[in-house]
Amino acid sequence: MNATALRVPTTVAIPAGAFLMGAVPDDKFANATELPRHEVVIPDSFEMSRCPITNEEWDAVMGNCNAFQSALANLPKVHISWNEAIRFCEALSQGTGDLWQLPTEAEWEYACRAGSQDTIFSTGSIISPDQASFYYGEQAERLGSRHLEPVGSFPPNAFGLCDMHGSVCEWTADVWRKDYLPGTAPDPARRAVRGGAWDYMPRLLRSSWRDGLPISSQRDNLGFRVVRKLR
Repeated sequence: MNATALRVPTTVAIPAGAFLMGAVPDDKFANATELPRHEVVIPDSFEMSRCPITNEEWDAVMGNCNAFQSALANLPKVHISWNEAIRFCEALSQGTGDLWQLPTEAEWEYACRAGSQDTIFSTGSIISPDQASFYYGEQAERLGSRHLEPVGSFPPNAFGLCDMHGSVCEWTADVWRKDYLPGTAPDPARRAVRGGAWDYMPRLLRSSWRDGLPISSQRDNLGFRVVRKLR
């Protein structure tokens, strides 16, 4: 692969820092998977793709000769298993000479919160259809668009990242654990996903929301973004 010709995802620099990971106090939608809340240190800065990986970016890296039509090129790449997302990272690393990976859960939530330490969304206590891609309200009323939106259609968070809430659920690097208690055993057949999706209610778009899916899962609301480690 020619590194000089390879199109790499647009990234945003995420500074080192510390934050409280997990559900904020008085979050009525919090559950045991998001507890206990605990401090996490992100010791080194890193770069994260500004948006979920798109169809066009996938094709550019993976060498798909059946390139998507322009109308679909800027949509998030979906129906991707965890292993396929890992292969994308490996191909991108090989093609560029940089180290590309899926974000850890801690990196993902830190980047999503972007300094919003004590609110359930990076947008505050609520989120609206003009701030993120989601279809249903909390009473199951229909809102927004019942389909995927092009990436970057909504305002970025304070770090400059788009679509951290809604759009597609995103694979992370971490093996699934059902909570943050030190003795909780991991489930090696599952990986943690974050962010919520276009067909979810707002309660499933919260910064602390998490779920675990089998690594073979391929869904129309499941994609990923990548991080580049500075070395």
